[in-house]
Amino acid sequence: MASFDRLAELPLTIDSHELSGQQADVSSGFLRMTTTISFSGAGETGSGEDVTYDNEDHVALQAWGAPLPLAGEWTLGSFCQALEGLDLFPQPPVREISHNYRIWGFESAALDLTLRQAGQSLHQRLGLTPRPLRFVCSLRLGEAPAILAPLEQRLSLYPNLEFKLDPTPEWDEATLRAVADSGCAAVLDFKGLYEGTEVDTPDDPLFYARVLAELPNTWIEDPKLTAEIDAVLTDARERITWDANINSVADIDALPFQPTMVNIKPSRFGPLSELFRAYDVCEQRGIAMYGGGQFELGVGRGQIQYLASCFHPDGPNDVAPRGYNEPVVAAGLPPSPLPVAISEVGFQWQ
Repeated sequence: MASFDRLAELPLTIDSHELSGQQADVSSGFLRMTTTISFSGAGETGSGEDVTYDNEDHVALQAWGAPLPLAGEWTLGSFCQALEGLDLFPQPPVREISHNYRIWGFESAALDLTLRQAGQSLHQRLGLTPRPLRFVCSLRLGEAPAILAPLEQRLSLYPNLEFKLDPTPEWDEATLRAVADSGCAAVLDFKGLYEGTEVDTPDDPLFYARVLAELPNTWIEDPKLTAEIDAVLTDARERITWDANINSVADIDALPFQPTMVNIKPSRFGPLSELFRAYDVCEQRGIAMYGGGQFELGVGRGQIQYLASCFHPDGPNDVAPRGYNEPVVAAGLPPSPLPVAISEVGFQWQ
């Protein structure tokens, strides 16, 4: 039986729902806002988190309140089908992908509630065994002359910490050698699929060749596969993985070749049916997986850690506890791997 089918038949009672916001300065000039969705019914409450990136979309949602026709007796499957037919935005969102982020927020809350009403946990329902969760810290290095400072500050406190790093043309030979000598780079995110953003990297085959020559044992995420760069990566295809373009099983099917591994970010998939279909398809095809976060501020972070611990606990999961994403990291954070910390019922990571 498909994974989602095991969940879709669960009964779900919704009496009411509430929306609440949270915000935090997560980096210089970036005020992150998210919205927590809470469903109540049959004496239980389930929660999820809308991780839409544009703050005006959260302000509009929270001002809108909770007028959606969601109360009633459902199965999880019928609820999700009805929800996906509703307009969840009081005004058009800034970007199209936000529809998926919002669907994920509402459906993850419904999943939490239906499991609580059934007295079961997600892994019990799916017959899975959660395992300690390996995580990496996603990091963009600093500016010259202190380009290595963010890396060195974290390694001074957590010498075994692994990283997902964003190479840039500013990485000179000394920087590359220092990163290589540290042995801490698990993933190199080239951000080659972005266009017109502050994090774009050039489609320069010499840049790729220079980085990969010094760091030959890392995963290569989101390269821009021009003919020239593809030629540079010919002998490294088994190390190429994809992230920014993976929002559905159709996106996996559309890749230029079957990947060894892909980044499954739950919120990007939107509907639970599509997310669990992706887990099933990757398992069937022998495609390894890892997970990624979206600067979650609430329950959503724990939920993606829960999923990672069930489906890909050994991957280079970009789901570090929030403290690792602060501009200056403090001592006392839990190291990788995280011990399993799943609630007895529902869809929550404690």
